[in-house]
Amino acid sequence: MRDLGVVQRGAGILAEPARAFDLPAEHDEAERVVDELFAAMERIGQVHPFAKGMGLAAPQIGIGRAAAIVQPPGDTPAIILLNPRITTGSDETDEQYEGCLSFFDVRGLVPRPLKITAETAALTGETVATVYERGLARLVHHEIDHLDGLLYTTRMRPGVQPIPVEEYRQTGRDWIYDSA
Repeated sequence: MRDLGVVQRGAGILAEPARAFDLPAEHDEAERVVDELFAAMERIGQVHPFAKGMGLAAPQIGIGRAAAIVQPPGDTPAIILLNPRITTGSDETDEQYEGCLSFFDVRGLVPRPLKITAETAALTGETVATVYERGLARLVHHEIDHLDGLLYTTRMRPGVQPIPVEEYRQTGRDWIYDSA
């Protein structure tokens, strides 16, 4: 992933909160960062398929701004997150394995809410609230964590360690949820 321009664990930018955009004043800058994120995701997607979807936050490509993109699995359009913040999370949680482009050689078992509400800014400066559930909530929460300077390992239960990707048995499969 390093060769594809993804900043790796240990880099200071991954531990720092990203700087919010002043929208709409920084419309052009936000658009430029989003374009760079899409270009990086395109490069990464050509090398590795992501059955569960994927996300990329600006700090992961060396830009300390509050922008991220989540590409849901399948043909669903990408979600652009500008200045996002989680406003609510369900009490109901589950624990699933997550990976990260910034340390791609391991997977970690991470508890997260099954439903979140995230507020994001539009390029016009308006705030939009969206509810995400299950796998999409997990992807969005993971990317917002990046913008807050957090890696998924900080969310893992005490004593739980990431496992080598060679031991991970769910590559190429969706996350599994009980039917609702």
